[in-house]
Amino acid sequence: MSRIVVLTGAGISAESGLATFRGDDGTWNSVRLEDVATPGAFARDPAKVHAFYNARRVQAAQAQPNAAHVALARLQAEWPDAVLLVTQNVDGLHERAGAAEVVHMHGQLDRALCAGCGAGTPWVGAMSAADVCTACGRPGGMRPDIVWFGEMPYRMELIEAALAQADLFVAIGTSGTVYPAAGFVEIAAAAGARTVELNLEPTGNPRFHEVRTGPAGEIVPAFVAGLLNRPAGGN
Repeated sequence: MSRIVVLTGAGISAESGLATFRGDDGTWNSVRLEDVATPGAFARDPAKVHAFYNARRVQAAQAQPNAAHVALARLQAEWPDAVLLVTQNVDGLHERAGAAEVVHMHGQLDRALCAGCGAGTPWVGAMSAADVCTACGRPGGMRPDIVWFGEMPYRMELIEAALAQADLFVAIGTSGTVYPAAGFVEIAAAAGARTVELNLEPTGNPRFHEVRTGPAGEIVPAFVAGLLNRPAGGN
């Protein structure tokens, strides 16, 4: 048996119409992260932060999973050993494609977090500075359950343990510049895993044993089909 860890980044959702963060049309080219993606930004201007994430929540709800998302859900369903799907994305498209379990290391747009007591809860629709925490009753402290710059990503112990035991590590649609995710290939390679990069353009990281380039909707289904030794659209 072979245990697989898959890491996905913004590039896998680009074909679903969601902008990547660091490309030519990237999210951070149109807004300063210091204004919307730090705890300090939320403390200074919660309305601005909520407006930014409310718009992203609407965009994500309108987007549809693409062939790459579907292929990874298929891999989870058909692979005979463990497949841990870790994503830096907050859009929920992996679940909507049928993925059984996803580790959201950077949080989720469809969840809210109380800045006061830390309680998390599912969330539908827009958020505002007037929202009240249902756990502690604090008004005005509900924020998107998103890991902001300077905060620790979720479930790192689980991810690192899986990387240390993986036989195959696959990074899909990631820039390879944001840590700690950029260091996952180092952990996996040091543990003896085969490492593969699937990306629109190569990152140039020498720790990947194999690099395939192209649109995620084409190269991910083909890669998964090769692992399963079946046609990309087969049963």
